[in-house]
Formats: sequence, structure tokens, C-alpha cells
Amino acid sequence: MAFTMHSHSGQFCPGHAKDNLEDIVQHAIAAGYKTIGLTEHMPRTELSDLYPEELVPSAEATLAELFPRHDAYLDEAVRLQAKYADQVHILIGFEGEWIRPSYGPLIQELSAHPIIDYFIGSLHHTKGIPIDFDKAMYEQAIEACGGTEEGLFDAYFDEQYDMLKALKPKVVGHFDLIRLFSATPGKILKGAPMWEKVVRNLKVVKEYGGWLELNTSAFRKGLEEGYPKKEIAEEWLAMGGRFTFSDDSHGIAQVSTNYLKGLKYLEDLGVNEVWTFERQAHPGVKEGKKSGLTEKAVTVEEFRASLKGL
Repeated sequence: MAFTMHSHSGQFCPGHAKDNLEDIVQHAIAAGYKTIGLTEHMPRTELSDLYPEELVPSAEATLAELFPRHDAYLDEAVRLQAKYADQVHILIGFEGEWIRPSYGPLIQELSAHPIIDYFIGSLHHTKGIPIDFDKAMYEQAIEACGGTEEGLFDAYFDEQYDMLKALKPKVVGHFDLIRLFSATPGKILKGAPMWEKVVRNLKVVKEYGGWLELNTSAFRKGLEEGYPKKEIAEEWLAMGGRFTFSDDSHGIAQVSTNYLKGLKYLEDLGVNEVWTFERQAHPGVKEGKKSGLTEKAVTVEEFRASLKGL
């Protein structure tokens, strides 16, 4: 059974993604998905945390829209979960934004909502500067970290450590996203001083029972290895860590993109199963309480067999 644990729509992430959420769900069903995790970006609280595309018509107007849009997203997700319950298992979540530690309480508050099944623990910023938006901002982040990529990587993994310790997200998003705009995204980290921080962070995730996602958007963005890169994935597997699987789609065109490549990537690592959730009860919630989540293993063979049109 094919699935994704990480997806976005243009309806609730305008400018960042494309297409209405229902159209994306319908396309995922047609692609053979049996489970889809809806994980729109969480609202932010500071004008300085908006992306350039969000500054029109004004930053103030955009910021004011974020929390009402999040509420509208939850309403629509619940509607779709019920409407398509006999065709696909819809999980409802969001992608966390650990821009600074002060966002921790907000992430915990949002995740406590009875409709929310899980959230993705992600970093898209280092020193408060976006590191995956464009090369110019990546260079700004390097300067803020002492002027070297090594300094930036160190800071990224330290901030990730703080997020992991504070929030313990079940799904850790694109663990090494920091590689995206690196001058040498495939460089070997093992043996470098920063490797100790990578291993430290992996140990934290393993200790609290989290999963790393194999995120195939890395291939779509031109990287030769998925998130996480091979040496990190091997270290994670040596610890007995588990993977979930995500396309990190930002619209219909990216649903299941590079999925066969991602499955082959895992198989070459010796991985023969990935993990997702099954809700009890489903759909909706009962008596205002969160649904229980059962961890469910899916073999790579079963996953591949479910896909259509690839």
C-alpha cells in the first residue's frame, strides 16, 4: 500500500504550493495511495518569519491570515477524511516550524488538537534565516554562522537537536535538508566534526521512538541522494531506526514523484519495510478525543505494487 506522510496544497499554502487539497487527494487515490498524511505548514507569529512570496499584498495581511487559514485547513481535512474514507486513509497533521525555541509551545498547542494525528518535526531555518528557499538566503545563513558551510551545518544540527529534545516528533522531516544549497551537497560528513552532532541527533530520535522520513523531494530538487543521504541512513539503520516515506508534494504534479527511485534507494540500503499509521477510530474523532494510532509496517514490495502509472 503506497502512502505519503508529508504533503502540501496551494489552497492552504498559497504561493508555496499549488492546487486545491481535494484535487490532490483525488490524484493520490488515482496514483494508488492507500494512506495520505495531510501536513500543511503551521502558522507563524512573527513578520520576520514570512517568506518573500508572502509579503504581498502586505506582510501584515499575510500574518493575519495564517491562523484562520489553519482552522479552515482542519475543517476541510475533516470533511475530506469522511468523504473519501472508503478510498484512502487520511491522516491529519501539520509541518512544524522550529524557527526558534519560542515556537515550541505553539507547536505543542497545535498538536494537542483532537483532530491532529501527528506533526512533522522540521527545520527550514538556521539562525532564523531560511536555508531551503534560495541560494541567496542560504548564503546569508552561512554569514550568520561565521562565514563557512561547516559553521552553518553545525548550527543547523544544534538547532535540530533542540527541536528533537523539546518536541519529540514522531516523524522527523528531511533530516539533512541543510544540504540542498550546499556547494557540495554530496560531501562526506562522516569523520568531520559535525558528524558527532548527526549521530547525537539520530540517537535522540531512536531513544524516543521517532521515525525518519525517506523524503523523495531531494531527487526532485536535483540531489543524487534522498533525505537523508546514504551515510546518515546507514547510521540510522545501524541503530535499528525505522523509516517512513514521503513525496513532500507541493501540488498534483509532485504526488509520487521519484517514488520508484526512492524505493530503490531504500532497497539498496537493505530496507524492506517502511512505516505509517492507522487511525482508530476513523474517520473523525469520538467524544472529542484523539484517535488512537497503530504503527503499521508496509513492505517495499507491497508499496511498489500499489503504485499506478509509474
